[in-house]
Amino acid sequence: MNNKGMNGKRVIVTGANGTFGRLLTRRFTEAGATVVGIDLAAAPGVLACDLTTTAVPGVVERAVAELGGLDLLVNNAGVGGPAPAELAPDTVVKRQLEVNLLAAWRTTAAALPALEAGRGRVVFVASRMAVLPLPLAAAYGVSKRALVAYADALRLEVGSHVGVSVVYPSMVASPIHDSTAAAGLSLDGVSRYEPADGVVDAIVRAATARRAPRAVATTARGRLEMAIARHFPSLADAMVRRTVRSRLAAGAFDGAPLAAGMRRRYGPPNG
Repeated sequence: MNNKGMNGKRVIVTGANGTFGRLLTRRFTEAGATVVGIDLAAAPGVLACDLTTTAVPGVVERAVAELGGLDLLVNNAGVGGPAPAELAPDTVVKRQLEVNLLAAWRTTAAALPALEAGRGRVVFVASRMAVLPLPLAAAYGVSKRALVAYADALRLEVGSHVGVSVVYPSMVASPIHDSTAAAGLSLDGVSRYEPADGVVDAIVRAATARRAPRAVATTARGRLEMAIARHFPSLADAMVRRTVRSRLAAGAFDGAPLAAGMRRRYGPPNG
């Protein structure tokens, strides 16, 4: 992937200790950018901060001061977890909304004065589930769809001075899926894995394009799925239902108490 356009750029990456965060930091640094990361735990080049707290403005201010300004903010921090839509929201749901939506909102608001001064860009790492939802992971889909809505509103407010892009990865092998898999709700066979480097490529494209793109899919399949979900939602629903039914019939969720309702309603394969 050509990283042309990053040389000399000043960058903040949230979730800098995670799968994408580490790859992004390395890619940007190799391209000549200066990067300050923000994550729960401090590390070389990474400031410690819980992005769900009021500490965010101070940490962002410190990062901007270290960088001497700001050209790019990548809102990459995120969490997942099992959350069937039929069940009342719990702490897992609240955590996903806090981190996936409100933390990005809070961080962006703190960074906007510096971004506007530098005519910079903000890139939000959303998810294909923002447009093509899957069952048993409602909080993740809801939080990422809300993140896209926030990005759309932000673009209308600041788009004349700050570029606003959203990147839509599918499923990448990372610890974000661990809690869902531990609950017996792995989406293996429902969503297709893609390489993390491809997601990083898409984020770099969004950051370096001549004009900030509105929406960036990470694969050709992703572009197709997003188009179907947006223009033919009934077809998208049918595709997901068929896939989920086949996974249920194969016993994929037999050991998952949170999937009991779906098993009851879907019934036998020909029921």
